[in-house]
Amino acid sequence: MGYDSAITVFSPDGRLFQVEYAIEAVRQGSPTVGLKLKDAVVLIARKKDIPPLMESKSVQKIFLIDSHIGASISGLHADARVVIDYARVQAQIERLTYDEPIMIETLVKKISDLKQQYTQQAGVRPFGIALLIGGVDSKGPELYSTDPSGTYYGWDATVIGKDSKIKEYLEKHYSKKLNLDEAIILGLKALKAGEGEQILPETVEIGVITTETKTFKVLSEEENKNYISKL
Repeated sequence: MGYDSAITVFSPDGRLFQVEYAIEAVRQGSPTVGLKLKDAVVLIARKKDIPPLMESKSVQKIFLIDSHIGASISGLHADARVVIDYARVQAQIERLTYDEPIMIETLVKKISDLKQQYTQQAGVRPFGIALLIGGVDSKGPELYSTDPSGTYYGWDATVIGKDSKIKEYLEKHYSKKLNLDEAIILGLKALKAGEGEQILPETVEIGVITTETKTFKVLSEEENKNYISKL
């Protein structure tokens, strides 16, 4: 028990238990699917069961970081607000300093550096969130994930949160040849296959960006409904 009482103490087998607990908090969160296409990026987030009296729009899973970048979260929403605000500030600093939009991998590195700092200081705890960050920059479509340890990876398709059978479904059915509509439907099917629950317009958020528009957009519930009807 002594090895998980402080963030800076390694166990004899080289583990940081507080970081592992934070990663487990992410695994308990509702899932988000990310898909990178040759000309677009799609983020599809599942909201947890919303009580009948709660306004569904008050539960947000996909956030706009900059006009060309969006991010979805899984884990503790309170922690997410801090990291999302930090990411937005970094994106604006880049524009003010260099008069150009921030590269997506540069932003991901800055977020990961912040998370890593909170794994090596006494008196703090790791951020209990993972992010899927997608957008379009001069390199084209980009999709990255970050976890509470500060590790990040680039992906063609992945899922964060309670992935269940979702990642397995994506591995079987994902193709870079998919168009935007096909990718959105694939993501919805993956969520449904993983959780086995009905997909409703108010319980999912869909964010998209294409190389043509270069603007990240979260679809409305009416647009969600059109895609869900095709499942």
